[in-house]
Amino acid sequence: MASTCLDFALKPSTCFSTKLPPNPSKLRVFTVRCSALRSSDAAATGLVERPWDVANARLVLEDGSIWKAKSFGASGTQVGEVVFNTSLTGYQEILTDPSYAGQFVLMTNPHIGNTGINFDDEESRECFLAGLVIRSLSINTSNWRCSEELAKYLAERNIMGIYDVDTRAITRRLRQDGSLIGVLSTEGTKTDEELLEMSRSWDIVGVDLISGVSCKEPYEWVDKTKSDWEFNTNGGHEKNYRVIAYDFGIKHNILRRLASYGCKITVVPSTWPSSETLKMKPDGVLFSNGPGDPSAVPYAVETVKEILGKVPVFGICMGHQLLGQALGGKTFKMKFGHHGGNHPVRNIRNGRVEISAQNHNYAVDPATLPKGVEVTHVNLNDGTCAGLTYPALNAMSLQYHPEASPGPHDSDCVFRDFVELVKQQHA
Repeated sequence: MASTCLDFALKPSTCFSTKLPPNPSKLRVFTVRCSALRSSDAAATGLVERPWDVANARLVLEDGSIWKAKSFGASGTQVGEVVFNTSLTGYQEILTDPSYAGQFVLMTNPHIGNTGINFDDEESRECFLAGLVIRSLSINTSNWRCSEELAKYLAERNIMGIYDVDTRAITRRLRQDGSLIGVLSTEGTKTDEELLEMSRSWDIVGVDLISGVSCKEPYEWVDKTKSDWEFNTNGGHEKNYRVIAYDFGIKHNILRRLASYGCKITVVPSTWPSSETLKMKPDGVLFSNGPGDPSAVPYAVETVKEILGKVPVFGICMGHQLLGQALGGKTFKMKFGHHGGNHPVRNIRNGRVEISAQNHNYAVDPATLPKGVEVTHVNLNDGTCAGLTYPALNAMSLQYHPEASPGPHDSDCVFRDFVELVKQQHA
């Protein structure tokens, strides 16, 4: 075994001050030999240089900053928009929320992975986000429902993740400069300059992302909220109302809550013609959440226009933005968006404050809306529009996710409001 040795001797004069102890003759001089294995010989001996992971990944942002990290999950190179999420829990719901398509989600909560993965909490059929950025990856799990570890889960779904990176510093940069395009890479053959060029040549604005997350064929949704989790025992209605749900990236729990309120639901693709929807004679139509820029999907705006006024409609998140455009309003890209489970929203109609879960980078400009459209909810962090209603056309919408449970159930009553709106049309 090749090694590098260093010998040195310890003498009384070097161990003590110039004043020797009472019996210096009893002190012994001894030699210490230190050996270090050269890195070039580590592979040949079967030994490794370090018993811990080393930085093997980079996050390169379009502003030129380079963040070294350790990788988990999938390997390779991926480009996306970096956004931060302030949720303390629910990382699995975030991973499977289609609204994160095309984005790297940075979690501000430092400890991720400690509850593992269970397959009851997934919000869609797969992971759609571009990657996950965290501070500390939990080395063990402690949840009775856990069936798999986070790293294995991401690797199986070809999703990249990095950890041991300064997420506080990146979050402050995003808050100051706004959302940034970044590139995640584990490939050492790619230079920093190449990755930086990738980040500056890619854009998420103006890209249709909902067509990539929507279902391809209509299907019936029948599952209600499981009895173990159902908190609203008065949710049932004497009649099952037929609702068509446009899938722009719909979350499963939205469908569960609608079903629990007595709705018979057919889910249709984002490109489903409005004429086919009206042929099905629905009692109401839901326009779901989804990823990206609402102005990049004019076909969806036209669908909303063609259905407005014919049946009651309810828009959530992307559906809210599409409704705002269909009514003649405009949307705009926010500086860094709303992503998290702790956003306070005031319901203007009753004065209540709801703690909401939100995930969007765009908002409706209420100043551009026509007369008769009422802003019903306002985000208390920045005053942006968080809900609309247009009684003349039996339309209502929310910018945030009423099916989520950060409050824990502050916003769930909006499903009852939609059912009541539908019910009034049959009175």
